[in-house]
Amino acid sequence: MEKAFKNLVKSNFPFLSTGKILVAVSGGVDSVVLAHLCKNAKINFSIAHCNFNLRGEESDGDEAFLLDLADALDVEVFTESFDTSAYAKDAGISIQMAARELRYNWFHQLSAALHFDYILTAHHINDDLETFLINFIRGTGLEGLTGIKTENEKVVRPLMNFSRKEIEAFALENKIQWREDSSNASSKYLRNKIRLEIIPLMEEINPQLLNAFTQTQSHLKESYDLMEDYIGLLYSEIVSKDVYGYRLKIEVLEKIPNTRAVLYQLLKTFGFTEWNDVYDLLQAQTGKMVYSGTHRLIKDRDYLILTETPSENTRKDFLIPEGEEIVMLPLGKLSFESVDKIGETGPHIAYVAKDKLVFPLILRKWQKGDQFHPFGMKGKKKISDLFKDNKLSLPEKEESWLLCSSNEIVWVVNQRADGRFAVTDSSPDILKITYSL
Repeated sequence: MEKAFKNLVKSNFPFLSTGKILVAVSGGVDSVVLAHLCKNAKINFSIAHCNFNLRGEESDGDEAFLLDLADALDVEVFTESFDTSAYAKDAGISIQMAARELRYNWFHQLSAALHFDYILTAHHINDDLETFLINFIRGTGLEGLTGIKTENEKVVRPLMNFSRKEIEAFALENKIQWREDSSNASSKYLRNKIRLEIIPLMEEINPQLLNAFTQTQSHLKESYDLMEDYIGLLYSEIVSKDVYGYRLKIEVLEKIPNTRAVLYQLLKTFGFTEWNDVYDLLQAQTGKMVYSGTHRLIKDRDYLILTETPSENTRKDFLIPEGEEIVMLPLGKLSFESVDKIGETGPHIAYVAKDKLVFPLILRKWQKGDQFHPFGMKGKKKISDLFKDNKLSLPEKEESWLLCSSNEIVWVVNQRADGRFAVTDSSPDILKITYSL
């Protein structure tokens, strides 16, 4: 195994021989063997160990063992203690997920602070098979069946070509000591149940299970890469980006084959789970929406519009005192300038009679029932009707601002001014207001 590891580093991970490496070591056989292999391959590395304080004295014993291991290998060691149970409770997640978040967050913080080039973990083929089965049981897309990535940004897993049996055989052959985690013998957790009960049954059916799994997963990865290439070719035809988010062109989506699968691939990173509802948006009425925990997908005429779910602070009002020159908005800015006459015109510019204004002006989002007196028209008009006439999408409506004097609308920003504040020949002062991105 040592020779195979060295050859693997030389052919697949040559950067490990020249970089500064952080090796995650729990004390179990997999990570301890990885540390020994790195030492024998003359890799410049340090050890990082997490004490999750889940097994009392046993956890403290793991930490003490790691300090001795680092001393024996003559490498630097970093340890960190976590209150994992409290973190899991506060975050509302499982102990396993909490430990994973704490572990990787600390590894990346340590890496950034001390300039480690790569973080090594001791995942192997058996871990990959267990992850595959977990994802399969819970339900997943093709990506969830392609397994643990050998490289994921700074995290590298150089033992992915080796099995747990090979690793344990190497440890026994070289008289390498390790720590046994007593919780690994319990079927309380899903991963352990799969490892201890399900995989042995599968190996009874097929003694070459790991080889068969490796071949199957190779085919799945090829299929996934093919799908990614296909999505890459379609992306520019379907997706466009603007200041509000992303637009997906319904006409193209309806013409291509496998629309459901394409929608899933385009939107999978935004947390949606109700994929039938997402697909049904294509035929839904304008204004229909589907939400994830962080985003929403809106049917708007010929498009599906993807935006972040707006928060309450997006409805903040601004008070603009007399003499203010620039007001910064979440999307753009307003500029105020005193001028002698009307010059350049356009929907992004409003000229108002300053003597008709009551300061401070109020800049706010539109509300249901808002009305104004459009310049050039007699009578009132609902703001909602103006939006409808201008064919604004929901995000565009939500990001529309009203400039108000007291309770009266002066300007629907970047759209239309109110005639009550129009400049006349007798206006002593003219205020030019400009909207720009």
